[in-house]
Amino acid sequence: MPTSPEQRPALKLGLRLDFLPGGRLGPGKADLLEAIARTGSISGAGRAMKMSYRRAWLLVDDLNGMFTQALVEAQPGGAKGGGARLTPLGREVVAHYRAVERAVLEAGAPHIEALREMIDMTPRATETDMPTQDEG
Repeated sequence: MPTSPEQRPALKLGLRLDFLPGGRLGPGKADLLEAIARTGSISGAGRAMKMSYRRAWLLVDDLNGMFTQALVEAQPGGAKGGGARLTPLGREVVAHYRAVERAVLEAGAPHIEALREMIDMTPRATETDMPTQDEG
């Protein structure tokens, strides 16, 4: 049963590209690269995304190893600080990923809207709503 536009669920499209045999590029890594470009550091990007420095560093290391050249150049900390920046390839990778994301959303828009109209907005019982063995 179709719902009115204001009753339809919000949509969040997450596009992940799997480069076999194991490299992956998705919205989280693209967001991290953009956060590094904004903040000028891996730790600042991690804080902005509410992730640990270690997690951010591991993702950057994964990204740097996945492409023909590094996407992020980092300078060690110390008295002068340190920091990180996207390489030209890093900026290009983000631009291409965002272009693919836009193209998929644009091409899929009619199908996505059709799916949104089919979503049942009736509240569902959750595990916490279910009786336990002792109660039931």
